[in-house]
Amino acid sequence: MVHIDIRYEGELHTTCTHGPSGSTLETDAPKDNHGRGERFSPTDLLATALGSCMLSVMGILARRKGWPLEGATASVEKEMCADPVRRVARLGVHLQLPAGIPEEARRPLERAAHSCPVHKSLHPDVAVAVTFDWA
Repeated sequence: MVHIDIRYEGELHTTCTHGPSGSTLETDAPKDNHGRGERFSPTDLLATALGSCMLSVMGILARRKGWPLEGATASVEKEMCADPVRRVARLGVHLQLPAGIPEEARRPLERAAHSCPVHKSLHPDVAVAVTFDWA
């Protein structure tokens, strides 16, 4: 179990502290929802978590198999909707993979990305579109 402390600082800002490491991050509400957009919003962190999780799970598999994944990147686009409630409607993830990954590694790495815990934790109403760009 991981413990995270979150403190409301006022003006729609929070400070979040990761228990095991002590590292912190701050959030702000987005401009389109009464904030100043000065930090990641909570839903931005959800989008960030998805891309980061996909790369991490792919990295676990790549390390085990000896495939060179260093330099891989993820770009995530988050779309919100307001009907029936404000929520994340769609996450588009574009994964850019480095040269040198063997052809036979592509399918297992794609399966790994789709099986990441964040992706599996999202509500089915959140559309997730993933593209892979193999260098």
